Amino acid sequence: MNSSTTVSAELGLRLVVPDRTTVPLLAGLEYAADDPYAIRMAFYVGEDDPVEWIFARELLTVGIVRKVGDGDVEVWPAGPDDDTLHIALSSPFGNALFEAPLSPLADFLHRTYEVVPAGRETEYIDIDAELENLLWPS
Repeated sequence: MNSSTTVSAELGLRLVVPDRTTVPLLAGLEYAADDPYAIRMAFYVGEDDPVEWIFARELLTVGIVRKVGDGDVEVWPAGPDDDTLHIALSSPFGNALFEAPLSPLADFLHRTYEVVPAGRETEYIDIDAELENLLWPS
């Protein structure tokens, strides 16, 4: 087990704005074996620091096949003949709908499952360290 193993990728997304036009932007994806359930996605919007969201790996995986999610994050495929995945985010600051190209995202997810296979995530978590962080935050 190599807990420092990471997978990263850049993904070109489109932000769907209210008049249904789209604005291209770049997102950075990162997966780390020592946080095996999570994928971090950093959205680069202008000159500011990126806006980071953390997704459950399984949420993005299931979202490739069918609509999934409730509340802050929803993911669903655009349609049977469309190589696009929709990602809807909501927060107290507003809502955003992104269109992501399905193939590069699926390739990224495939690489994460090569690092940590589905169902084996608990083998990559240091339970004692996690409990210590919860019980005695620094």
